[in-house]
Amino acid sequence: MTRRPFIAGNWKMNLGPSAAAALASELAAGLTGTADVSVDVAVAPIAICIPGVVAALRGSGVHVASQNLHPEAKGAFTGELPGGALREAGCTYAVIGHSERRQLFGESDDFINAKVHAAFAAGLLPILCVGETLAQRDAGAASATVLSQVEAGLAGLEADQVAAVTLAYEPVWAIGTGRTATPELAQQMHGAIRGWLADRFPAFVSAQLRIQYGGSVKPHNAAELLSQPDIDGALVGGASLKAESFQAIIHAVS
Repeated sequence: MTRRPFIAGNWKMNLGPSAAAALASELAAGLTGTADVSVDVAVAPIAICIPGVVAALRGSGVHVASQNLHPEAKGAFTGELPGGALREAGCTYAVIGHSERRQLFGESDDFINAKVHAAFAAGLLPILCVGETLAQRDAGAASATVLSQVEAGLAGLEADQVAAVTLAYEPVWAIGTGRTATPELAQQMHGAIRGWLADRFPAFVSAQLRIQYGGSVKPHNAAELLSQPDIDGALVGGASLKAESFQAIIHAVS
């Protein structure tokens, strides 16, 4: 089957409410119709900006993602984000397990898996990030590391839930460094992930689940990366902070 491409922009800890709404408005003006016809598009602003970005994107077909959520639906967790509130605010997706969350905030595989379950419970679709460090790649452990993260992140899900997850393969050594995995190297890992899925779930899961590539995706390299058979989109960092470059990546899909 043909998987619908999915381009998501992770704005990380950039853009306050006014700037985020302005960028969202610019995207809405430039992408109206595009997102409905050929590709799914989402942006992930910082939490305080979500309502304004949702309002600016209304009617554009562009979705909004949270950069995080807490496994619990409510409780004494000061500063955390419950999935239900994110859904009520207008989010469709939640980015989970980003390497910065794993490395800087010590999030374990079990904690990330709990977030994936919490996303589904709240009516959000998970974008589950996986990826190896340079040391792990140099040690020959890249595939083992990534597939272990995939297995842990999807643990306990039903097959139809797994099919609805978006996996984002992000070689940690390529995030924000200007280095990019070659299309062939990226495809090799994406193919390994899809093969792992095919071995463990009904055939429709590996056929439907989308795998994004993330790691210094730019307008100049997007088309070649996205032409690979198992790369179904991109999780874009810095290039998503400018409407022109983000739109160029989206248009590279077609």
